[in-house]
Amino acid sequence: MVYIDDHRVMMHYLFPLNEIVVDFYDELKSMSSGYASFDYEDAGYKPAELIKIDFLLNGKPVEELTSIVHKDRAYHTGKAMCVRLKESIPRQMFEIAVQAAIGSKIIARETIKAYRKNVLAKCYGGDITRKMKLLKKQAEGKKKMRRIGNIDVPKDAFINVLKRK
Repeated sequence: MVYIDDHRVMMHYLFPLNEIVVDFYDELKSMSSGYASFDYEDAGYKPAELIKIDFLLNGKPVEELTSIVHKDRAYHTGKAMCVRLKESIPRQMFEIAVQAAIGSKIIARETIKAYRKNVLAKCYGGDITRKMKLLKKQAEGKKKMRRIGNIDVPKDAFINVLKRK
């Protein structure tokens, strides 16, 4: 840290490039009310322990969301992305499992609940077996939908997920 004068300070740091590229500049400007500036130069390559995180929707990988992160931040990044995916993907007619995986190991999971019609609304009183039959029939339909149904992910959902905030 070098003091240029009473009101200005120059600091030198080594940052990984992926930390700067995403939203470092915006954070710096908002924290300093626009007064801070920053300049960077390439410091070369350094070895690091990096891991590839895959994101799965109902067990199918989504290549667009695959990211490479540092080993220490893998769980936190996976959990945060799963939560953002859950918030940005609209509900479907069937349940959607949003998972973050490293290789074959699942490190985070969120579930988007399905829309559900109240099939018992027209059953007043009566035998419980009729109600159980209707609920079982609905569950079978949801299971069939999950097998053949494709998940509709809007384009703005990808943009919302990739933002850090």
